[in-house]
Amino acid sequence: MPRFPGGSDAPGPPVLAALADVAYTPYWLDDPGRPRPHPALVGDERCDLLVIGGGYSGLWTALIAKERDSGRDVVLVEGQEAGWAASGRNGGFCAASLTHGLGNGAARWPRELPDLERLGHRNLDAIEAAVDRYALDCDFERTGEIDVATRPHQIDALRETVAQAAALGVPEPEFLDRDAVRAEVDSPTFLAGLWDRRGVAMLHPAKLAWGLKRACAELGVRIYEHTPAEQLSRAGTGTAGTGSSGMLVRTPYGRVRARHVALATNAFPALVRRVRPYIVPVYDHALMTEPLTGEQLAAIGWQRRQGLSDTANHFHYFRITADHRILWGGYDIVYRYGGGVRAEYDHHPATYRTLAQHFFRCFPQLEGVRFSHAWGGAIDTCSRFSAFFGSAHGGRVAYALGYTGLGVGASRFGAEVMLDLLAGDDTERTRLEMVRSKPLPFPPEPVRWAGIGLTQWSMSRADANGGRRNLWLKAMDRVGLGFDS
Repeated sequence: MPRFPGGSDAPGPPVLAALADVAYTPYWLDDPGRPRPHPALVGDERCDLLVIGGGYSGLWTALIAKERDSGRDVVLVEGQEAGWAASGRNGGFCAASLTHGLGNGAARWPRELPDLERLGHRNLDAIEAAVDRYALDCDFERTGEIDVATRPHQIDALRETVAQAAALGVPEPEFLDRDAVRAEVDSPTFLAGLWDRRGVAMLHPAKLAWGLKRACAELGVRIYEHTPAEQLSRAGTGTAGTGSSGMLVRTPYGRVRARHVALATNAFPALVRRVRPYIVPVYDHALMTEPLTGEQLAAIGWQRRQGLSDTANHFHYFRITADHRILWGGYDIVYRYGGGVRAEYDHHPATYRTLAQHFFRCFPQLEGVRFSHAWGGAIDTCSRFSAFFGSAHGGRVAYALGYTGLGVGASRFGAEVMLDLLAGDDTERTRLEMVRSKPLPFPPEPVRWAGIGLTQWSMSRADANGGRRNLWLKAMDRVGLGFDS
């Protein structure tokens, strides 16, 4: 793996001591205000729209469905509790980008990227409006995000991004030189920065999910938690309660008959089997510090509370919470052979050690700070690193999957796409090439495991070698599998 700037690769005793009292649970979910779950489904249900999945994708779908038509009968089922999976474990960066960054979007959809950027910013505005309209108490702060260069070759890449934005006619981020970026957040590793002032908001991810669940229930959505959807099939004529054929979904203690179904299962195996080769679950991990003192906060600055990430292939993301903790995550992406999603995969001590070591290299002035929480979770990645969409069963089922870590914001856009597809509407969204196309599927094992491993190794080598991509990464670029953030 590449070295974060400065130091050796072996964490010393002070670094390991910072992990001594850590709680192995997501900080966001470790909240006494966590709402009680809704009861599980027992018996039969009928509805116009069944939403499967109680993360952001599902919650936004249910909410917007009721906003579009208050008389629509909507049911949502969730296998655990709303916000329990990725929606309660992420860093709380809510980005306008629908394409996982300008570079990735320009490489795949250059002609429609201005439209995608406009739609993405409109989507973020709509999220902010919903936070106000439904009084979603989720610490929403539209502070923006700074991408920081920690190696010399990354400075040129930041300048190229500004030029690329100007050429495409999309909002240009502000370039910060070494002194300017350190005036915002002080780290000896920061060489330059790129500040997107309006395109990213910070929020409490679990509180957003819990607030959306409350808003859905208040609009009349019937929510069943601890109700995994086990099987999806066509129902007979008239069984959907609407006089037309629909879908039948079986759960452990009941079943739901619905005219339409929205699949919002993300990293978990899709009930439409032909979609499964497009998704690989990979595991991301994060640490949370104890609350910083006033003296510690003054040592690093960070008064404007922007989100931050570095620009390596194996990158870190970090931010300040409402109670003055620092979340520090990313770097390692862990793929397990076979691609399963299991609770025992949530924790990876080797990654926690690496993250702690890198934290103190970035902020040596915070020596002695301890970590309170450590956790991980599965990300639904696909080969184009941004969401894809589609329908099945004659248009009765829609799905939006593959967000690859930027689903906090983009999931609302995905919800609108799913509802457009289920309605059969010709909209600005459904006409997008991004919506009409699919990523390349992943190969079966063991080729999948070997290919992901080789790609990870190659990206690490590129980070260590001034950004130079080896033959494997260049081949991935040529077939549309390369990642340009």
